[in-house]
Amino acid sequence: MAHVQRYLSEDGAVMVAVIDSTDIAARAEEIHKTSAVVTAGLGRLLTAGSLMGTMLKSRTDSLTLRLDGGGPAGALIVVSDGEGNVRGYVQNPVVELPLNQYGKLDVGGALGKDGTLTVIRDLGAGEPYVGQVPLVSGEVAEDITSYYAVSEQVPTVCSLGVLVQPDLTVACAGGFLAQLLPGATEASIDRLEENIRQIPPVTKLLSSGCGVEQIAAQVLDGFSPNLLDEYHTAYRCNCSRQRVETALISIGREELLQMAQEQPVTTVECHFCEKVYRFTGEELRQLAQRKSGPDSGETV
Repeated sequence: MAHVQRYLSEDGAVMVAVIDSTDIAARAEEIHKTSAVVTAGLGRLLTAGSLMGTMLKSRTDSLTLRLDGGGPAGALIVVSDGEGNVRGYVQNPVVELPLNQYGKLDVGGALGKDGTLTVIRDLGAGEPYVGQVPLVSGEVAEDITSYYAVSEQVPTVCSLGVLVQPDLTVACAGGFLAQLLPGATEASIDRLEENIRQIPPVTKLLSSGCGVEQIAAQVLDGFSPNLLDEYHTAYRCNCSRQRVETALISIGREELLQMAQEQPVTTVECHFCEKVYRFTGEELRQLAQRKSGPDSGETV
């Protein structure tokens, strides 16, 4: 399982959340059979979603990230619960592009940067909070940083990475979020900036054997960090046959009856985990009856 730890500096100036999301990115690649550059892009967004999910106030809260940059990969959607468990979907899982000018996977080219990053927080009461910012680069980490600066006015540094093997499997993945809290002094800001400037890429740290504790220690070098909490998270889909039935009922009685008439078996596939649910014509007619309701005066 993936591992997340959150730390607070002793002076209360900086909060850092760090994750080793290798298992999450690997599971996403296994489910969606993504090409290397899409694995990197989706893995980064899943990593960010898990980190941001652990920062929600309640385990029952949820967070949705939608990145739509107009690139060939299409839209990406990631959903996290309040414990950092995530699931994700990419519109076009296979994209082949040349390496970028730095000899790296061209994530920005695959996802595009002519679009928006949308963040939806559902806290279970009232309307969800929705924030949206224009994409900066499509490389994900810079776009998450921009979201916090523009939409929430919280100075944040985000670093994300996914290392993909030649055989398309995930060697390692992870990231961190570092946020300045109210009351941070100039000295604290300068120290954090220097730490961030010197820290190697997350994938380099992970592949060399560093755990989340060691990464956090480098980000918060000189801050005497205290562990706030930790989570073991996973790529986890919450789909079920009952949820699919509810979705089918919502499309309406006439549509269900038409589907039942057109084909002997209707299949519904979950975008997040690709599990397939099958419904016979008789089962669809029963769902249509449930849509009508016992007091509706309608018959099926």
